[in-house]
Amino acid sequence: MNRMSKEIKIALLMAASLFMEILDGTIVTTALPKMAQYFQTSSATIALTVSVYLITVAIFIPLSGWMANRFGKKKLWIIAVIIFTLASLGNALAPNFTILLMMRIVQGISGALMTPTARLIVLEKTPASRLLKMASYLIWPALIAPAIAPLVGGYIVTYWSWHWIFLINIPIGLFIVFCGIKLIEADQLNTTAAFDLLGFIEIALASGIILAGAELATYGETYWSGALGLFVFGIIIGLLVYRHLKKTAFPLFSLDALKITSFRICQTSGSVLWLCVGALPYLLTIFLQTVFHWSALKAGSYVLFIFIGNIGIKPFTNPIIRKLGYRGALLISYGMVFITSIALAFIQINTLPVWLILLALISGIGRSLALTAYNGLSFSEISLQDRNSANTLNSVASTLAQGMGISLITVVVNLLQVLFSITVAYELGFVFLGLLMIFPIAETLFLPKNIGQATIS
Repeated sequence: MNRMSKEIKIALLMAASLFMEILDGTIVTTALPKMAQYFQTSSATIALTVSVYLITVAIFIPLSGWMANRFGKKKLWIIAVIIFTLASLGNALAPNFTILLMMRIVQGISGALMTPTARLIVLEKTPASRLLKMASYLIWPALIAPAIAPLVGGYIVTYWSWHWIFLINIPIGLFIVFCGIKLIEADQLNTTAAFDLLGFIEIALASGIILAGAELATYGETYWSGALGLFVFGIIIGLLVYRHLKKTAFPLFSLDALKITSFRICQTSGSVLWLCVGALPYLLTIFLQTVFHWSALKAGSYVLFIFIGNIGIKPFTNPIIRKLGYRGALLISYGMVFITSIALAFIQINTLPVWLILLALISGIGRSLALTAYNGLSFSEISLQDRNSANTLNSVASTLAQGMGISLITVVVNLLQVLFSITVAYELGFVFLGLLMIFPIAETLFLPKNIGQATIS
């Protein structure tokens, strides 16, 4: 086994763990009605299994970089995968809702440590010239999981039971742990690494409060004032976090990477794109079920074409980026997301299915190209010693963006229903997601044409 083939195998293994975590965070939404019946609770209460998981992930992600230094990336990743797998079994066997919620919290903690560590294992020591190639292996879980979740989840709850939503993680988890023990080399530990307790508490509070506010807003107009208060409070704490991380001698992670344009744009424009990546498949699924009255399985089968677009373009994303550069590739991808989002607003019940399929495909292609570009660009000018901190910061930003995506579009659609019919509200929701692309388009236009050239030369 030569060195490159081993690197690729490790990258694919890390991608498999990312896929398991992201899929688990999204697929459970399709099973909520069945789970509510099983545990004899309300839909609002059972939805806590989703929000608690996402908030827990956001809270504990900042710990991953320090723990990777302190205990070693290999050991931390393997332990996190094992706990995640056992927690999945605990979810399936939970005798009551309280135990289920506790297992989701444990799952969230392990997912928060597993995901950034997996990326770090692949990218921390990768030379700039191979970043684009290696990063491309890590992006497919984020593209595939949200797209196939409605279809897989719909099939499971229709033909099996909700328990299999969690049980499918067990063989995946056991397989990747076995492979990881054999493939991943032990790394050096930094047992003297200081722990920034105040920084962790502040970041945990800011992330948790912001996502809690976003989640609360989805429960209806009655809760909007409280949600806004939480969101503002979270932002204020976030400003304190920024000040603390800039001034403390041993921060939980450094903010120095934000001084580098290629990394900073991946956190600003990239966060907007991550928000849309999380929101569009969800909005399309709910639109097809609510307005067209399609079954979850039928709606999921059309949303699946976003995934097909993601995968279909993958062999060509790196050549496109090398040909057009990061700036050109990003602008084209934004245009695809913008046009398809707007066009989805004009889909009617009698529209030929091929048009919906085509729009989903093009949207998937645009998303895949943009996220591949961001993954290659983000670390292109980050030194090897600074990649741990940059990876943690990147994970925090992307988690918050993805976590807020569904909440934001839910609130937007609910607001629009005050003035318009439910059909028009959903149609304007697609327009809203399209218009969000104006910001990354404007920001990218001012980038140098040769940005990130070291990774594609």
